[in-house]
Amino acid sequence: MLTKADDYPVHQRPEPIAYAGTDRNFYDRYFFNAQPADGSRFVAAALGVYPHLNVMDASVCWMEGGVQRSVFASRLLGMERLDTQVGPISVEVVEPLKKLRLRLSETDGLCADLLFEGRHAPIEEPRFTWRQGPRTIMDVTRMTQNVAVSGSVTVDGQRIGVDSWRGTRDRSWGVRPIGAADPQGAAPPALPQFYWLWAPINFDGHALFFHTNDAADGAPWNRSAVLVDLASGAETKLADPAAALPYRPGTRRAGEALLSGRMADGPVQVKLMPEAAFHMHGIGYGHPKFGHGGWRGELDVQTERFDTAAADPASPLNAHIQALVSAEMKLPDGRILHGRGVLEQLFIGPHAPSGFRELFDLA
Repeated sequence: MLTKADDYPVHQRPEPIAYAGTDRNFYDRYFFNAQPADGSRFVAAALGVYPHLNVMDASVCWMEGGVQRSVFASRLLGMERLDTQVGPISVEVVEPLKKLRLRLSETDGLCADLLFEGRHAPIEEPRFTWRQGPRTIMDVTRMTQNVAVSGSVTVDGQRIGVDSWRGTRDRSWGVRPIGAADPQGAAPPALPQFYWLWAPINFDGHALFFHTNDAADGAPWNRSAVLVDLASGAETKLADPAAALPYRPGTRRAGEALLSGRMADGPVQVKLMPEAAFHMHGIGYGHPKFGHGGWRGELDVQTERFDTAAADPASPLNAHIQALVSAEMKLPDGRILHGRGVLEQLFIGPHAPSGFRELFDLA
C-alpha cells in the first residue's frame, strides 16, 4: 500500500514505508515536556505510531497543584503515518530538527498551542539494544533536544503563557514492548529487571544529557553523558559518566542525584534536587487502560485526573516518574551554573549498587 510518505526520499527498505520490517513491536514516537523556572507547573505529551498494529495514539498531561489532568486519544492509523493528528491532539514538524508544534483543542477544560524550538542541534544517543536470552526486547534509536517553549495552555478558561518555559523533546523509533503483553516470554522465566535513569537539564548557556541503563549487577549496558555549549554548539561527550542516588527510605525514588563525568580539562559535577513527581502513566507509559499501542477503536478520546499528592510512591503502578529537579553544575574552571530539568526514574527488579534484590523491594 502506497502512502503520502512514499513521495519523500526517506525509504530504508525496498518496499513501501507502510511496512516497517516485520516486528509487530515497531514504533515511532514524539515526546515533549516543559516547565517554568519555578517548577510550579508542568506539561508533557507524547504521540506514537505503531505501523504493524495499525494504531496511532497521543496524550497530553497538565500538572499543577498536585493534580495531573490527562487527555488520551487513540485512532486507527489506516497505514498513513504522515497524518500526525489523533482526535484533539496534533504534532506538526514546523522545521525539521529545529521547531515542532503541539496542539490540543479544547477537551475537558484543557487546550494548548505550544511551539518547541531547539536550543541546540539534537543529540543522537547511543543505540539501545537489550536482549533477554535469545529475545530482543529493545532495539531503539533516540534523539534528544532541549528546547525553548512558546505559546499558551488554557486551563478552565485561564490562559497561561509559556514563553519563558524550557523543556525537552525527543524522537525515538525502533522496537520495544507495545500494545498487548506477549503471552510467552523467553525461556527460562526470569525475574523482570530494568534500571533506567535519564536527566536532560537546561542551563542558561549549556544543556546537559545523562542516562544510564544498568544490568542487575550495576554494570551499564547503555550509559552516556553529553554537555552542549550553546554559544558554540560544541558537544562534549563526558568520560567516565557516573551517578550516585541516595534513595528516599521506603521507596525506589532518588532523594537527590549526584552525576559526574570528565572533560579534557577536568571533572564536571552535577547535583540534582528532586521536587514534584510527574507520573509517566499520565501520558500513557505503563497506564493500565491507556497504555501505548492498545486497540481502542477507530477513534477514542478519554480524560483522567490523578492526585499526585495521594499517590503511593511505593506502588509499582507509580514506579515510572519524571521528578522535576533543580540543578547545580560545577565546571572544570570552577564556575557553578544553576538550571532545571527532570530526573526520569524506572527501577524494576534487582540492582546491586542500590541494594535492590527483589522485584519491588524498597530502600
